[in-house]
Amino acid sequence: MEFTYLTNAPLDRAKTEYLQLLIQAGFAPDTETVPVMNACGRVTAQAVYAHICAPHYAASAMDGIAVRASATFGATETTPIRLSPDQFEVVDTGDPVDEPWDAVIMVEELVKQENGSVVIHAAAAPWQHIRQIGEDVCAGEMILASHMTVTPAAIGAMIAGGVLEIEVIRKPRIGIIPTGDEIIPPCTDPRPGDILEFNSSIFSAMVAQWGAEPVTYPIVPDVFDQIRDMVAKAAGECDMVILNAGSSAGREDFSAGVIRQLGTVLYHGIAMKPGKPAILGAIGGKPVLGVPGYPVSGIIVIEELLRPLVDHWLKAPTEKKQYAPAVLTRPVVSGLKYQEFVRVRLGFVGDRLMASPLSRGSGVVSSFMKADGILEIPQGTEGYEAGQTVSVRLLAPMEKLKNTLMVIGSHDPLLDELADMMHRQDSSVYMSSAHVGSMGGIMAMRRGENHVAGCHLLDTATGEYNRSFLKKYFPKGNVRLISCVGRQQGLMVAPGNPLGFTKFADIATPGVRYVNRQKGSGTRILTDYLCKTEHVDPDSIYGYEREEMTHTSVAAQIAAGSADAGMGIYSAARLYGLDFIPICIEEYDLLIPDHAWDTPMVRQLLATLKSDAFRDKLLALGGYTVENPGEIIAL
Repeated sequence: MEFTYLTNAPLDRAKTEYLQLLIQAGFAPDTETVPVMNACGRVTAQAVYAHICAPHYAASAMDGIAVRASATFGATETTPIRLSPDQFEVVDTGDPVDEPWDAVIMVEELVKQENGSVVIHAAAAPWQHIRQIGEDVCAGEMILASHMTVTPAAIGAMIAGGVLEIEVIRKPRIGIIPTGDEIIPPCTDPRPGDILEFNSSIFSAMVAQWGAEPVTYPIVPDVFDQIRDMVAKAAGECDMVILNAGSSAGREDFSAGVIRQLGTVLYHGIAMKPGKPAILGAIGGKPVLGVPGYPVSGIIVIEELLRPLVDHWLKAPTEKKQYAPAVLTRPVVSGLKYQEFVRVRLGFVGDRLMASPLSRGSGVVSSFMKADGILEIPQGTEGYEAGQTVSVRLLAPMEKLKNTLMVIGSHDPLLDELADMMHRQDSSVYMSSAHVGSMGGIMAMRRGENHVAGCHLLDTATGEYNRSFLKKYFPKGNVRLISCVGRQQGLMVAPGNPLGFTKFADIATPGVRYVNRQKGSGTRILTDYLCKTEHVDPDSIYGYEREEMTHTSVAAQIAAGSADAGMGIYSAARLYGLDFIPICIEEYDLLIPDHAWDTPMVRQLLATLKSDAFRDKLLALGGYTVENPGEIIAL
């Protein structure tokens, strides 16, 4: 089947025209009647009116006695009045107050006598402390207007008004159809080539959060007729359909053809990235959205193109997006053809909100989990420079961002452990960690973009770590070097060491596949240094220019069998069950600028570094030496 994108429609235009097409085809919500007690969070289909008054009788508002107000006139502190038992009736809050009584005196204002009479020192005003009929709600009065969300308080008001059932907008049923020969149900032991089907779980949670009812169908193989039959079934049973995936240009991408055969395709191809292969279709007035298989693309597509349809169905106001100015820590390049959505981590350094772009891969779903905001790059814009102030859509509350410790620098798994410990000790404190290498962390600190930078830079002339770089890049000081850990660096190799590695120079053996760290990282500087001292030509190493950003990502490549060796720390090798050939103990320290020293987040970081719990955790991870963590070793 020959494939062509039909369109490259601007996102805003596509949204507007899609909704107009659906409304003209009869896209509109149904209603249903539900018990008021089960209606919290539902949206009223029409105005709700009280059936009875609330209260429906004159009721005492206090514990005390019901009296005739006229019998109390003249009572003062100096001229008290005694009321005999036949001049009052004892009442509790909520009791009816009937004729002849027309006032209530609180029990706290009574002086009880042994003969059953009471003495009062103040006159009662007519109808004091009595709830009148209809004081809360009068019969026939509107309790809730149309298209209002039912709150817990509204439930109480409706029941008080005698309303036990209400008509609400039925939750839209959204069918989710996963497709693909390589897709399998979630499991813990997938084989090579298997792709765990988790998109439907993400989409189900999202639409449920918006007030819809998700319906996930069984996985359908890449067979045109089977996909068509399942889409027809879902369109008959649901109000909207998500078809995932098959919207792109592969030989088995049948979504557009299926939708076109059953209904109509408005657009195939939207000027957005990620998500450009999205399909806007309809079958019998019901939206059918073709969504790319990459999870990040799918998330963006259903947020931008499905949520407006859910909001329209539920008569919900469009959620107002919150934006804030932020300073980019790295450049972002964008194509001119698309409106692009870039996930970023955010945190305040001083009074500036800093934005660190996350991985932009459409399959990197973890980047969405880590994102605090989204940088929306308009169509026709080439991107932004590092240090430029941009407008970022916030995904996290501002209070969280103000309590986030910004760590930009060298990667180590201990940073995740520190973040966890700090947050467990104080749930209002967070850590945002961006892995850009030791030199990247130093440069970020020179620009005032972080609170902390992990650093393990070897001075190849002296064999000393970090101190000479501190002097070179911060000649005026204003930065403190904090002792953290010593850590074992070495070669990570496959379990059992099948290739028999014994020393660093073995990575140059013909046939060995090496995986390296990125330029500027401390591990890369160490590796380059070892090549020089052990007379190994980097050009002779297969894969020397293959770069990964973290120790764990290097270990993952070796564990998966796509590489034979890579330099890294022992804890990463242990995490993946790899063999480890020790090379050296290096010094992994933390740089902290003076302006951040007295912030609550840094003070808690230092306290955590010095704690027994941190020491015990590192010893359990293995490959670390702990001497004086948290102590200043250079200014």
